[in-house]
Amino acid sequence: MNLIHLTIRSSKRPQETTAMRMAQNFSSSSPSSNVMDKYIRNIRAMNKATAYEYYFRLTTFQNFITNDYKTTLDNLIMGIREGREDPYDILSNYIIYLQNNSNISPGTLKARIITAKNFLEYYDVDISPRKFKLKVKIPKVIRKSKEALSKEDVIDILNACSEIRLKTYVMLLAATGFRAVEALSIRIKDLHLKTQPSKIFVRGEYTKTRTDRYVFLTEEVATQLKQWLGYKYRSRRVCYKDNRTAKTITDYRTPERNDTDLVFAVYQDRNNPVPRMIYYDLAKSFGKTLDRMGKGDREEGNNGRRRQITLHSFRRFVKTTISDLGYSDYSEYFIGHSGSTYWQKKESEKAELFHKIEPYLTFLNINELERHGADIQSKIDELEDLNQSLRQHDKMKDDAIAHLSDQLVVITSRLQELERKQHG
Repeated sequence: MNLIHLTIRSSKRPQETTAMRMAQNFSSSSPSSNVMDKYIRNIRAMNKATAYEYYFRLTTFQNFITNDYKTTLDNLIMGIREGREDPYDILSNYIIYLQNNSNISPGTLKARIITAKNFLEYYDVDISPRKFKLKVKIPKVIRKSKEALSKEDVIDILNACSEIRLKTYVMLLAATGFRAVEALSIRIKDLHLKTQPSKIFVRGEYTKTRTDRYVFLTEEVATQLKQWLGYKYRSRRVCYKDNRTAKTITDYRTPERNDTDLVFAVYQDRNNPVPRMIYYDLAKSFGKTLDRMGKGDREEGNNGRRRQITLHSFRRFVKTTISDLGYSDYSEYFIGHSGSTYWQKKESEKAELFHKIEPYLTFLNINELERHGADIQSKIDELEDLNQSLRQHDKMKDDAIAHLSDQLVVITSRLQELERKQHG
């Protein structure tokens, strides 16, 4: 069974060729493994995206076993069960193999080792946590401190996006805090652009918490999504050669629009859409945009592969922006973290709070920002007029009190004079 067809199908579409080529190279360099097939099918029943990732990780492990142990995964597991192979030595040697043959970060290396360990345990290979810690030395993952993007950074990046699809995708990330693949799982039917405020439905199978949720959209993002969909499903001129007459024919065609289409997919298998395939293409375009801007610097260490600004940076921007406004608990809910009290709040209450933070998640809609600023200034003017009115009212009240006080003094003086005359 060729497992790569569990997730993707052969295609010549631009955004899928890179991942397709990787998958074909993996499958051609490694013999088929019944144990891996069974394991991936089991993972796929839980989550397709996880199964896809595990397939690539275990294919690397299978290549290692083939090259260094001259055997298959099926025979390796049998050898471990019979006591002919030590699982701790195998995993330790796998670390050396990855370090010598792969230009990967410590974090990626750790993930591949843990996946291989879980795979062996699935087939009843007893791996003691204590012995694993003592015998298998995984390089330490260095946690780097990362600053959130500023709003000016986001605006510069949006202005530098030369493609409407990339610009729409980046704006969506910067205004919602979506995870990269989470945003790519959005279908047309998940968009609710006629509500106030507009919102998006996120399916739980694509979230880290496995929980469905709605995310509010700024007016700017809602407008941008409409523009992108209008462009995506526009009528276009197509030129092709007629094989019978050898003449070039020009025709106008309009793509078919289905509610189940992924919003950011240009070429897709509608029966088995894969958001991660779209990610490879957009991430590549995003990297080129950063390089063109002069913002594509790489992080120190990590083999210089990861840029300082990534698609995940917009998630940190949203979290920081909302928290700095004093709504830290709401920020947790907004980006999809569990534990926030706002999961239980009323929709109207969450929408009211969103309207307060919306201007801070609006980037290019200058008219909207100016209108909002004018509204604020108008309210300030009203408050100043009210304050001035109250001050005048207080002054009038003070004058009246002073006048009454003066009258009281006069009346008191006259009463005293009358009393003197009566007694005199």
